[in-house]
Amino acid sequence: MAVVTVNGVELFYEVEGRGPSLVVVHGGWTDHTVWQSFADELMGSFRVIGYDRRGYSRSADAPAPRTRRQDEDDLAGVIETLAGGRAHVVASSFGGLVTLGLAARRPDLIWSMCVHEAPSPPLAGEGEPRRLTREAVQGMRSVADQIEAGDEAAGARRFVEELALGPGAWEKLPERIRELFVTNARAFAAEQRDPDWARLDTAAITDRAHPTLLTKGTVGPRWLQVLQDRLAEALPHAETAVVEGAGHSPHMTHPKEFAGLVATFLGDRAVHATRAP
Repeated sequence: MAVVTVNGVELFYEVEGRGPSLVVVHGGWTDHTVWQSFADELMGSFRVIGYDRRGYSRSADAPAPRTRRQDEDDLAGVIETLAGGRAHVVASSFGGLVTLGLAARRPDLIWSMCVHEAPSPPLAGEGEPRRLTREAVQGMRSVADQIEAGDEAAGARRFVEELALGPGAWEKLPERIRELFVTNARAFAAEQRDPDWARLDTAAITDRAHPTLLTKGTVGPRWLQVLQDRLAEALPHAETAVVEGAGHSPHMTHPKEFAGLVATFLGDRAVHATRAP
């Protein structure tokens, strides 16, 4: 088992492939293993680095309170220690928030980033987006309460079916993925207690103007797609793309198509990154 210590916490990681460093950052509930099929598509051109975020699966946790800033600092440590100080980053969901947060604070660490459906409720605005987002946030708080009361399995199922993937999705998930959700339920709940878990400094991100690709799926809960649209409006320098037929986890359900979008986006950027001083 490969472990790197950053910020006083041992994080499990794996590295596959050769080429420019590309770090993948998982969202809530899962771990780096859900990126395997995606990594398989890119390891011929990239050195893909995956890790379990603190508190998830094989990585250690740290005393409460849990904050997203800790995750940002962990990602910084992974890039500095395992990627030579700068990397391309591909992230989904909460992992996307971590990546965007780090981009605002430590622009020197990121060559480019691809973010799929990073849910930032403060960007919702008015009308339907605000209503959908308010309902989703209330749902996540309720799920966190349920988990902390000791019902991890039911909370995980509710999250999948009501907030992330849609009705009936739980039974369609492979057993290994369902087990991951239950195992990591308390890590999700802890993240929800951070009052700033969803806030983004979009002005700072825009000022840094990293090459950015924002992607979304065409199926799954509408609140996630709407928030990704709001994020695209807040980051006018970003490119956008749609993963047809995918939902909130294209790296799991449509790895070939998603990897193709990422590879096309990176293009010459990856070559130029390796040649930069």
